[in-house]
Amino acid sequence: MVIDLNADLGEGFGIWRIGDDEALLDVVSSANVACGFHAGDPLIIRRTCAAAVDRGVVIGAQVSYRDLSGFGRREIEMDPDELHADVLYQLAAVDGIARSLGGRVAYVKPHGALYNRACRDVAHAEAVVAAVADYAAGLPHHPRPLPILTLPTSVVHRVAERYRVPTVSECFADRAYTPEGTLVPRRMPGAVLHDPEVVAERAVRMARDGVVTAIDGTELRIEARSVCVHGDTPDAVRLAQTVRKALDSAGVTVAPFA
Repeated sequence: MVIDLNADLGEGFGIWRIGDDEALLDVVSSANVACGFHAGDPLIIRRTCAAAVDRGVVIGAQVSYRDLSGFGRREIEMDPDELHADVLYQLAAVDGIARSLGGRVAYVKPHGALYNRACRDVAHAEAVVAAVADYAAGLPHHPRPLPILTLPTSVVHRVAERYRVPTVSECFADRAYTPEGTLVPRRMPGAVLHDPEVVAERAVRMARDGVVTAIDGTELRIEARSVCVHGDTPDAVRLAQTVRKALDSAGVTVAPFA
């Protein structure tokens, strides 16, 4: 049993910091690095990528709507061409910084509202997928497009097939699920889970058994190659450490998918 453990990192801005990135990088196997549109700035991106490279943690570009004040959690109506360009811009920026440090971006994960919108909206999903495909096509050092991390139920999988872009399914240890297999919106009570022991138990069940309990008690089948824990929640480091320890104790090997 092998599972990736990913977390959203580099989500400060200027003098403001969110979470303890270096502590989380000692726990996770993949780092979703904010690209500057919902959080992050050039210095934070560089420091986060450098710390990931030092620890052998795989770097992913966490692309987003251009929404600093809303932390990328507000849906934005955009022309697909504009969204395509925004995703391409963010991916190129983080990959360029990572390569200057001896690393590289190995996958792409949309953030927040863009993540949820792309799961159900074909036009927004296609803008993200096409940007990833175009980035690979323009660079000789990318033999194939980067994989996109998304929910198992996401339309991104279907869209990506047409572009020959690989996809990887993930599950969320610290988020509640609807009976349909989507994430409960953050505005609803109970959408985010904070008890480390509860989150760790869910992570083990998803990784080992492929099952998670939805908010109404429904048992959902979850086939995922990566488990996400968030870096911006209170006590995020202890939560991630508890999850990692539980996975190790259950005989689940934590290793990057990319």
